[in-house]
Amino acid sequence: MVIPMKKICLFVRDKYQQDALLKLRQTGVVHIKKTNAVSEQLSKVLERKAMADNAAGLIQSYKTPPNAGAVRAEANLVESMVGLGKERKALEDRQTMLAKERGRIAAWGDFSPASVKEMSDLGQPVYLYELGHDAFAALGPEVRYIKLSEDKNGLRLLVLDSEIPAVTPFQLPEKSLSALDAELGEIQRKLKTLDTRIQSYAVQRPALMKEIKTIQTDIEFETARAELEKVDGVPEAFGFSCLSGFVPAEDLGRLKAASAENGWALAASDPGPDDDVPTKLKHNRIVKLLNPLTDFLEVTPGYHEADISGWFLFFFVIFFGMIFGDAGYGVIVLIAALTGIYKTIKKGVPPVLKLLLLLGISNFLWGMFTCTWFGVEAQKLPSVLQNLSLPQISNVTAAQSAQDEGIVRQNLMIFCFTLALLQLSIGHIIAITRCRTLKILGELGSISMLTGMYGIVLSLIASNEFRQIPLFPPCVHMLAGGFLLNFIFINYNGSIGASIVESLKNFISMVLGIANVFSDIMSYIRLWAVGLAGGAISATVDQMAGPMLGHLFFFIFGIILLVFGHGLNLVLNTLSVLVHGVRLNTLEFSGHVGLTWAGTPYRPFAEKKE
Repeated sequence: MVIPMKKICLFVRDKYQQDALLKLRQTGVVHIKKTNAVSEQLSKVLERKAMADNAAGLIQSYKTPPNAGAVRAEANLVESMVGLGKERKALEDRQTMLAKERGRIAAWGDFSPASVKEMSDLGQPVYLYELGHDAFAALGPEVRYIKLSEDKNGLRLLVLDSEIPAVTPFQLPEKSLSALDAELGEIQRKLKTLDTRIQSYAVQRPALMKEIKTIQTDIEFETARAELEKVDGVPEAFGFSCLSGFVPAEDLGRLKAASAENGWALAASDPGPDDDVPTKLKHNRIVKLLNPLTDFLEVTPGYHEADISGWFLFFFVIFFGMIFGDAGYGVIVLIAALTGIYKTIKKGVPPVLKLLLLLGISNFLWGMFTCTWFGVEAQKLPSVLQNLSLPQISNVTAAQSAQDEGIVRQNLMIFCFTLALLQLSIGHIIAITRCRTLKILGELGSISMLTGMYGIVLSLIASNEFRQIPLFPPCVHMLAGGFLLNFIFINYNGSIGASIVESLKNFISMVLGIANVFSDIMSYIRLWAVGLAGGAISATVDQMAGPMLGHLFFFIFGIILLVFGHGLNLVLNTLSVLVHGVRLNTLEFSGHVGLTWAGTPYRPFAEKKE
């Protein structure tokens, strides 16, 4: 559920700002309203954060030594590392420039630029030219030159007395080729020494990470200070500022107590419709298992929107099992989850491992019901595994005859479409529970449209030559009746006439809504289709590796192929879950609830817990 919030404005004396913010951070309940305010101190802290990040980047590719945690932090650690980084960057830039210059003059060989300049100073000007073969052939007899070298790219000439018309002379280098090589070698030695020194700082990584955390805390503190808005018209000696933000209604008492204790003035009110109110969610222990996924996706419902986390988790678990669709893979997921739980049980099991355990159970059960084990043909599996499956959706049944295969396929499609009807109808029921007007009838019309379209989809898509589903005529009537209810009441806001007029204004989109209902229901067929594709990959891997396992010499290659093939399929299934399993919840289901996931997560100004 979404926790009710209060909008607050906290007034503190300017000369007590530092102490007030420290006490407010200890209270840890205020989500500060951000206005992107800046201050000189905040800029300094952000600059130091950038330096610390650069320092961390220097040692990113080096492993932390085992005894690094016991090493004492070096004084001015960030400055020392950044200084080494700047020195290395300057050397690398110089190395790049010299390497480019060397490439430019390499074809001329090793000569002294000073000697060429000296000849010009003595009254005998000479010019260097790099010409193509055609340009060289076009030179007149009046040009006095010495050919220095020639290759397929052209010729290099030393021209005496005067320049060649309309041709730019070769620019003399500052150093000879040998001098460039010597300097490049020196730079290479210095870079090697610098890299060794930088690598030695890997032992300071724990201290550096601690410093970065401290800086991040300072950034949050200075951001809060920058958001203090000075109240005008008050004498400097009595100046005070206001800090705006939001507090969960259930925690307002703590803030009031802190205000009374520290002499702050506090004003609290209900948020307005235009306020960007942060969303704080409160879940039970089971629904909290979804938090790792929503945190990864960075999705939060708006403050005025419904919280569908429980239904999201329920259907996502089902979708995961259907998309992976293999009991053998389920065993792998379960082993991974149980191993992680065993290793972390003393320190506290992370929610992601609990979620993984739940998903593994779903995967295992669906694979068991369909008799799918690492893509092996159902007839070749032990009879005990065949008997555990559900005949209506089992691969054992599908392998008996073409008619049985068609019926099993039809059952799976019906199951997918039924899931669609169930979840999308729940979405409108959630919307109904939030309505207090005749708009409820519009939502009931949407459920009627879903039910009618469900029957039409079964009649047109799932029905086949093995089993007919004659639901088309009555479902068309249900679809039409639902559309009429939806058209009249979905925009209701106190007047039926105004609601109809609003629907007429959006007549095209209202009609296209019928197509959207069809596409939303059809979207759920992806659960069966993606699972079928994963099963086909598993079977293909088994067929490729099978002949190898029968020969002693190729046995090891067969094992490698099995591990690689099924491992790749596991990765593809994981991506499919993120794409398809998440989409059905955050797009199709959320769309029928009216949820846009446009919320701002509640992040209070509080001390960080280790």
